Amino acid sequence: MSLPSRQPSPDPYRPAVPAPAPRRSRRWLRSRAGRRATALSLAAVALLGAAPPAGSPGARGIGDRLFPNLGNPGYDVTSYHVDLDYSGHNDRPLNAVTELTARATEALDELNLDFARGTVQSVEVNGRPARHQQHGEDLVITPSAGISPGEQLKIVVRHTSDPRGSGDGGWIRTSDGLAMANQADAAHRVFPCNDHPSDKAYFTFRITAPQDVTAVANGEPYDQSERGPRRVWTYRTAHPMATELAQVSLGHSTVLRAEGPHGLPVRNVVPTAHRAELARWAAKTPGQLAWMESKIGPFPFENYGVLIADARTGFELETQTLSLFEKGLFTGRLPDWYIESVMVHELSHQWFGDSVSPHRWSDVWLNEAHATWYEALYAQEKGGASASLDTRMQRAYQQSDGWRADGGPPAEPKAAQPGQKISIFRPSIYDGGALVLYALRDKIGPEAFDRLERTWVTRHHDGVAGTADFVRLASEISGQDLTGFFQGWLYGAKTPSMPGHPQWRAKQPH
Repeated sequence: MSLPSRQPSPDPYRPAVPAPAPRRSRRWLRSRAGRRATALSLAAVALLGAAPPAGSPGARGIGDRLFPNLGNPGYDVTSYHVDLDYSGHNDRPLNAVTELTARATEALDELNLDFARGTVQSVEVNGRPARHQQHGEDLVITPSAGISPGEQLKIVVRHTSDPRGSGDGGWIRTSDGLAMANQADAAHRVFPCNDHPSDKAYFTFRITAPQDVTAVANGEPYDQSERGPRRVWTYRTAHPMATELAQVSLGHSTVLRAEGPHGLPVRNVVPTAHRAELARWAAKTPGQLAWMESKIGPFPFENYGVLIADARTGFELETQTLSLFEKGLFTGRLPDWYIESVMVHELSHQWFGDSVSPHRWSDVWLNEAHATWYEALYAQEKGGASASLDTRMQRAYQQSDGWRADGGPPAEPKAAQPGQKISIFRPSIYDGGALVLYALRDKIGPEAFDRLERTWVTRHHDGVAGTADFVRLASEISGQDLTGFFQGWLYGAKTPSMPGHPQWRAKQPH
């Protein structure tokens, strides 16, 4: 995710990370064999909270420090099939059917899905009707028979999906339709799911819409057919995906096709009414892909493109294979170099955050630090920025103690403000996180750093990894025990001395 300023800051090279906008969360599960909350230690992160005693009702997340009620223990989802019926009016609920396949990891009498902003008509588990009830943003399901560990599950939920909401994520209404913005925890405001990035799955989207609507989703086009005055579009992902990265676009759009490195299919989606002014920006995608591949290696997915939506969101978002941008980024008065660097920020996330997803939300610095790093390198190499990477990092160092005081250190961010779930996205994980990478490169040398970057995205391709994994890999590749180094840089209240730049000083927080 990037949160670009709508005007360049007084120093235009260090884009402001503006005030956060709102977001979402919640869930629970009951097991026959008792239960454990997942307790995971990531580097020096404190022990995560434990679940209530067995049999007691209440929210039962997987123990994420920032979103304690997010995710559901007891099963792993392997695939989603999301069937959406769009009337052509973005202010009406969509009829939907969501089918999940999963594997039980413990004995269950009840299981939860995350779901809000819709009405559930029925639920089936393994072909048999199941009782269901809504508890806040949890859909609690009671199958007709108990579920054994290792059992394969097929859960079918018939429901509506309501795009009318308070602006805290999920569907966003555009001038001509809908798109999705599910980060950090709002996919469950669109469809029932296990809404945590640690449980990635394959997706199929089947979308029925009027003939004059273009439907686009993550992955590859699989089928398209006509049904009277309506058209049915089907898309499938070739790689697993976190729920927060799901994307469906519905509107009067044009798909601009091109070819990227090694014949990679590129599809950019723009509002047809604004095609002429947006086409030049979409045309930059193949070159940006080639630049990123030169830095980090082959693109990790089946295709890529940008989705430019005629909507005001206040952010851009790395939805998998189809990054979301608001039209205003490209039609205002921002410098070209700045706009292109934001495009590269979201592209970088396809490796860092999408292909390699965070184990817990406290690991989100791994996403944003790397995206900020490559954004800054691109701006420096392609020209137009008023300052070098070194200057940007020195200025970040000056601000770093203040960022840590306001938002927490990079790998231990403070919890979201009440009613503002997206407020975990603070400067300490953007430029503050990139500063950690800058210090690491100075510590281990550019050659080892580049090898670490490429090994990270290769070793954890299509997977989930956390801060502790990054610390171990950096130590392995550098031949140094970097535990103490990372302890200070990732968890310290004060910013450590910068290797190679002992003269740098941080400003004292107010």
